[in-house]
Amino acid sequence: MVLILTLGVVSVLWADSKLQRIDALTDYPGRGGNTPGSITLLVGTDSREGLTPEQQAQLSTGSESDAGGKRTDTMMLVYTPRDGGRTMLISLPRDLLVDIPGYGQNKLNAAYTFGGPALLTRTLEEQTGMRIDHYAEIGFGGFAGIVDAVGGVDICIEEPINDPLAGLDLAAGCQTLAGPQALGFVRTRYGFAEQDLQRVRNQRQFLGALMSATMSPGNLLNPFTAVSLVDAGSEAVTVDTGDHIWNLASVMWKLRGDPLTVTAPYDGMASGAVGSYLVWGPSTSGFFDAVASGRTPPQEYLDPGP
Repeated sequence: MVLILTLGVVSVLWADSKLQRIDALTDYPGRGGNTPGSITLLVGTDSREGLTPEQQAQLSTGSESDAGGKRTDTMMLVYTPRDGGRTMLISLPRDLLVDIPGYGQNKLNAAYTFGGPALLTRTLEEQTGMRIDHYAEIGFGGFAGIVDAVGGVDICIEEPINDPLAGLDLAAGCQTLAGPQALGFVRTRYGFAEQDLQRVRNQRQFLGALMSATMSPGNLLNPFTAVSLVDAGSEAVTVDTGDHIWNLASVMWKLRGDPLTVTAPYDGMASGAVGSYLVWGPSTSGFFDAVASGRTPPQEYLDPGP
């Protein structure tokens, strides 16, 4: 028993040591206090770091130069109330107009482009009044690798999806997506009437399915799958300097169940110097005021149940 426990501790410390780390959560003048509960910012980037040209072609990502630099179109907040209430998964549309410290008004995803994780987290904290506790980021190759490490992820879709730009051609119905298909599924948006808004719904659906597969007994208790998963995940994920592998495990466990899901509300669309954008209005402020104070937002903001 002592040997098993010792091996378990060593494995956890080994995985923790392989995580990539960055200063994502930094102090700054006027930073607010803690939000009641725990908040993790999940970020998906279009980084091709570590991918060979052949892998870029397989994943239909194009090259880093084609994309014009590292960007993020996937931003989610995982919020668990302090009172032990139901976890909430909040998608943040990239086109929300926000005040970016030092840069003025622009779309939310521009904060990452201008100043990386630290500026993105500060922008969100100042805009929402919330305090972010943990940060986790993953690029294209790392995401596909994790999906393949768990043997693929089961997903059900109502309509077929065909997007050559994302390397995606899926029939309607239930199916198992391998890494390249999964990456295409969470990236595609051009075939939808609501484009990015439908994409963030798909991302939440897939994230829940991925967490369920990852935390299933069949994967956790299978040493071959577990080692492959830990190896793929720890090398692919970048976290804040104060975060550890057990913080990631906690978030995964919370998302494997049945979290409340929502896209942050907005008050119409407009256009200006930054192009077309979503308006941050009273609905948006009211929603985040509720979360920042530890209250569940009104039901009309939440996605309908099954």
